[in-house]
Amino acid sequence: MKLDDAKKLQQKKYRQSLGHFLVEGEHLVLELEKAAASNPYWQQAQLFVTSAYQDWPGSWPRQMLSDKQMAQLADTRNPQGIIAVAPLPAAASTAALAGERAVYLHEVQDPGNLGTILRTLAWFGGFRCLLSPGSVDPYNPKVVRASMGAIFHVPLETEVSLDGLASRYPRIACLDIDGDAITSADFQQHDCYLFGNEARGVPDQALARLDARRFTIPGAAAVESLNLASAVNMAVYELNR
Repeated sequence: MKLDDAKKLQQKKYRQSLGHFLVEGEHLVLELEKAAASNPYWQQAQLFVTSAYQDWPGSWPRQMLSDKQMAQLADTRNPQGIIAVAPLPAAASTAALAGERAVYLHEVQDPGNLGTILRTLAWFGGFRCLLSPGSVDPYNPKVVRASMGAIFHVPLETEVSLDGLASRYPRIACLDIDGDAITSADFQQHDCYLFGNEARGVPDQALARLDARRFTIPGAAAVESLNLASAVNMAVYELNR
């Protein structure tokens, strides 16, 4: 990919039309290489590097950039000098694995929340992440950085309809302020775990149509709600405890 096209990948419409996204920084490129060792799909990446990384090992095609050109391509204020352009995962590469459970995020908006959630799912394994329409783009550079490379290791689907969940998952649980405690044995007995938008949650009518079982994270109720990423982290930990 030429530099002028790579610059466009800062915008979602071009990520979609060109079928690639940016992976910025040494740590993330290393994580991408690690993922490529077990998944040939990621081997299609290419590198843009400054002189500081001209001796970076590996066989990926690379293009040398000046510091000024790297600053134009990078999303960070002080780029390290290495960026990979990686292909967007194809839908065919997200086939469900036996025993896999799903975490569905309804209209998640904060890139940091999504990145943190992906890190949690990658840490424990055995989960896929489903994003509703209207959610932040997971290949937004801020999400990719916040995921710390987890985005290469978690099966991820976008534009998944809330009303379509019932046809895929017979037992759906949702996190809500009212419900049984996640420490109850019943919490373990579901295929898909639904979490709502940071401010609005999930519409009650949709939960009723899905016949979703409500669960809550017990607390002292000193504040109105938990941060979304914190709620997912605690729920997933409980499922693996």
